[in-house]
Amino acid sequence: MECTLRIFGRSVSTYLPRFGRIIRRKNFGKNEAGVTAVEFALIAPPFFALLMGVFEVGLIFFSSSILENAVAESARLVRTGQAQSGNFTKAKFKKSVCDNLTMFDCKKLVINVETFTNFGNVNLSQPLDNNGKLKKSFPFSMGGGGDVVLVRVFYEWGLMAPGLSLMKNMGTGNRLLSAVQVFRNEPF
Repeated sequence: MECTLRIFGRSVSTYLPRFGRIIRRKNFGKNEAGVTAVEFALIAPPFFALLMGVFEVGLIFFSSSILENAVAESARLVRTGQAQSGNFTKAKFKKSVCDNLTMFDCKKLVINVETFTNFGNVNLSQPLDNNGKLKKSFPFSMGGGGDVVLVRVFYEWGLMAPGLSLMKNMGTGNRLLSAVQVFRNEPF
């Protein structure tokens, strides 16, 4: 018994002569219409992924710089005693950081201010929990004159393409931005 492959009820052998004529045409191998579109379709996805990656890295570094500057300005209020004499609370300190920020949602800022007896005792505890999420509760103690103070501010930065990004460092698929200042308060 002979087995014949059929397409639309007709034997495949009936289609072969037609396919052979197409192959033998003079222009089949030389026709270059649409080559540019095909090449672009092959190159476009990696090109745009690379372009988006470069843009995202630049935006993250720019935002980190803005956060560092805002924390340095607000930490100066603690170092000089202005925050202590102004009875700053955690919310008031957070507002002073936010006043120096652009491009940030201030609700997402997490503040950590701790006091130590000397620089050797400064403890940089892990800001993320075991699931890679940012802890929401940190101490707030500005100390007095001559105390060593650690000021840390954290911000969960949402990435443009978390699935493609190599910049994520949190369990949520986002990037944790942080700014740190360690100093001895002036005698006030």
